[in-house]
Amino acid sequence: MTRVLDYAPAFTVTIHDNGLAELVLGPAGQMPVADAKGHADLATIWPVLARDAQVRVVLVRSIGKGFSAGGDMALVREMRDSESARLRVMREVREIVQGMIDCDLPIISAINGPAVGAGAAIALLADISIAGHKAKIIDGHTKIGVAAGDHAAVIWPLLCGMAKAKYYLMTCEPLSGQEAERIGLVSLSVPDEELASTAERIATQLISGSRQAIGFTKRSLNHWLRAAWPAFEHSAALEVLCFGSPDAREGIAAIQ
Repeated sequence: MTRVLDYAPAFTVTIHDNGLAELVLGPAGQMPVADAKGHADLATIWPVLARDAQVRVVLVRSIGKGFSAGGDMALVREMRDSESARLRVMREVREIVQGMIDCDLPIISAINGPAVGAGAAIALLADISIAGHKAKIIDGHTKIGVAAGDHAAVIWPLLCGMAKAKYYLMTCEPLSGQEAERIGLVSLSVPDEELASTAERIATQLISGSRQAIGFTKRSLNHWLRAAWPAFEHSAALEVLCFGSPDAREGIAAIQ
């Protein structure tokens, strides 16, 4: 029986009879963003799916104009103005990253258009990341005057090497889907019109495989990410520290 978990407006999760859980970012026709509630929900959804006996594969996709722009401006301003908000969001970021790493289910991301901030985190922490040619992956932290925290320190150097990681994280230069594949930041890049069918094909292939063998393979490989965990903890703390700085206030004002 198909089930729907409603976390609107940030996302919904549809669990299909075949074991596919589709985490769909929305709303349709707009750029998906996470408000405070949506960000908190993204922090709690991964263990929920991991414990669900019906789920075999998670596919993260968007019905919006892009994949996700991350936290909305109200959440960014709250972090700028409130220490308690910064500490809350740091805890949620930790839970998002750890939740995706510790979830033994294979996670696939289908990246259409821009993926920024928390959106880039979810896109790149997926076990198999598929980007449309016109996707635009951006880590925009330094542009608003804060350290590149959340997922960046734990995953970018392993995916594309330290030289490329430093370049893109320090400059906030955008990467197209094709360039992201070329440097190893994503698993595949395909023409935009083939993105949905490619993601569904790979999901179907994984569903038909051994749940235990695939899950244990992910668990073993992710020890490379766990080994980098101190770097993640440090980067997340420095990001939160920066949100209270004059540079962040100036950067956020410029973005607004």
